[in-house]
Amino acid sequence: MNSLKEVASRVAACTDCPLSKTRTNSVPGEGPVNAEIMFIGEGPGFNEDKQGRPFVGAAGKFLEALLESIGIKREEVFIGNVVKCRPPNNRDPLPLETDACRKYLDKQIELIDPKLIVTLGRYATSRFFPGQTISASRGRLRNVNGLNVYPIYHPAAALHNGGFRRIIEDDFKEIPNLVGPREMTTIERESKDAQQLSMFSEDSDNVR
Repeated sequence: MNSLKEVASRVAACTDCPLSKTRTNSVPGEGPVNAEIMFIGEGPGFNEDKQGRPFVGAAGKFLEALLESIGIKREEVFIGNVVKCRPPNNRDPLPLETDACRKYLDKQIELIDPKLIVTLGRYATSRFFPGQTISASRGRLRNVNGLNVYPIYHPAAALHNGGFRRIIEDDFKEIPNLVGPREMTTIERESKDAQQLSMFSEDSDNVR
């Protein structure tokens, strides 16, 4: 598996655990290989299983709103899950299922080499911090085997309990500071140059 596309192909053909028998579509994850931030959730839900894409349901809409609130587009980050196929009835993934998918997530992390990994919820967090609760881990950046990992509550938590919404929003606000300055895209750079040129022209007109 030398590319994200190859990982996705392997995931689509995978029969290493019982989830392969009940899935509609595998959900390998999506995003650019040069993503600075990688979000890792628990596993696909109903909508994700139908579409083969991660975080496309209500929790996904909230995640997109959170990204927008800190000036980041969904297409700029990689979004994946601990398990790549939906557990029946959205039950918790079993150890044998997370173990079977570990090689795919490990390879995605290796290929992307993100500046920051944001774990969404207790299952994704336990992938890096076994035995630790999400309530004790959330909102704290730690380094694990050379990886910067930042746990927060899963966006779905805010849908079930409105009290979590402010906590998630506050934790999200810290993400830009943890990543550092973001390089502007060519379009953004050209837009900024055009704005500066326009301002210079207006100043020149005022002087005359």
